[in-house]
Formats: sequence, C-alpha cells, structure tokens
Amino acid sequence: LGMPATRNVITYGCCSEPYPDVTYTLLLRRRASFYIFNLLLPCIMVSFLAPLGFYLPADSGEKGSLGVTVLLALTVFQLLVAESMPPSESVPLIGKYYIATMTMITASTALTIFIMNVHHCGPGARPVPPWARRLILHHMARLCCVYEVGESCKSPQRAPGGHRAGVGDAGGPAESPGEGQVGSEARGCPWDHCLCHHDALLRNVGYIAGCFRRHRANQRRTGEWKKVAKVMDRFFMWVFFLMVFLMSVLVLGNAA
Repeated sequence: LGMPATRNVITYGCCSEPYPDVTYTLLLRRRASFYIFNLLLPCIMVSFLAPLGFYLPADSGEKGSLGVTVLLALTVFQLLVAESMPPSESVPLIGKYYIATMTMITASTALTIFIMNVHHCGPGARPVPPWARRLILHHMARLCCVYEVGESCKSPQRAPGGHRAGVGDAGGPAESPGEGQVGSEARGCPWDHCLCHHDALLRNVGYIAGCFRRHRANQRRTGEWKKVAKVMDRFFMWVFFLMVFLMSVLVLGNAA
C-alpha cells in the first residue's frame, strides 16, 4: 500500500558526531479475494442451510442427516483453512468464524434431535403442561406465525391402526345383539317388545362411543405435542437465521 520514509538523527554519548538514518516502513495488506471467494462465501452459504433443518417436516426423517451433512462440509473447509494458514498461537479471523459456525450447527443438530423426540410423543405421553400450552401454543405460535399446525404432519401409519381398532371394537359389540336375539328367540321373548335388548344395545353403543372418545383424546394429545414441536422448530429456525446473518456481517466487517 505504501512505503513512507522517516529520517532520524541520533547522537550517542560516546561520540559527538550525529548519526542520521532513514527508516522505511512497508505497508502490506493481504489480497483477501481468494479467501473470500474460495473459503468464506462457501462457508456462509453452507451455514445458511443449517437453520433450514428446522423447516423440514419431522416425519421426513432428514432433519438430523441434514445437520450432520452440513457439519461434515464445514469440517472439510476447516481442514482447507488449517492447511493454508501458518501454524501460530493466534487464531485468524476466518478460523474463528469456522469454529463459531461449527459450534452453532452442532447446537442446531442437538436441538433438532430434541424436537424430533417431542414430535414423536405417542398417545401414552402425558398431556402438554399448562405453562407450555400458554407459552408455546399461544404466544410463540403467534410470534412465529404458526396457525394451522398438525393437520399436514400427522403420521399416516397411525390412522390405519386406529381405524382397525375402531372396526374391531365396533364389530365385537355388534355381535352381542345377534346373540341376544337368538337367545331371546330361544326363550320365546319377542325382540321388539323386550326392554332388556334395548339396554344391551345402549351398553354396546356406549362402549363404542367410549372407544371413539378415548381414540380422539389420544389423537388430540398427540396433535398438541406435534404442534409444540412445530412451533419450536419455527422459532429456532428464525433464531439461527439471525445468528448466521449477524456472524457473517461481523466477520465481513472486521475483514474489511
């Protein structure tokens, strides 16, 4: 960038003559375009893929693999940086950026695993706590603009099982009136004028209604946990997008 010169005149105690000297200062700056286009920009683009792992549906099975793939890609770039930089005690700015990005992606992968565990809470799980329902399902859902949650993310494997259970429950009690009819005909009791058969029919209908109510309660509990998982996914997606953007702007500003 430049080479300014400074003339110095020094008088030593041993001699009366002054000793002049000229000091030249070389101002150097690294050409950063190679590192920006080959190491920094690919890292920024790859790091922006990490928050998109929260946007993937939990039933797709690709949430964890996306985070691990991004982490491996950043590890490869980190190895390239380590090979091109001289070994020293001080860590360069691009090395700090890679370490911070890898730490953030590791945290996002761990949070993804936790959210998938919440999403796959089955019917045997306990209900959503009141504080989580108030904080996550009401306030955070409005903040992240999540309104219709759970309808498109239901597991297709649970509906056939529930349908078979309903058919089996409905089919089991449906045979009892026929058996009662045969028994009543054997005893000589008319089917249309006997109140005991109406009581049996009411008990069978109540049993079927109870089965459907329990099935709907289990579906409602599962849907609430899925809603909690989706709201947390959307919230962490925006948080990590903001973190990646701020880190990139900070690094580019310090490099400039």
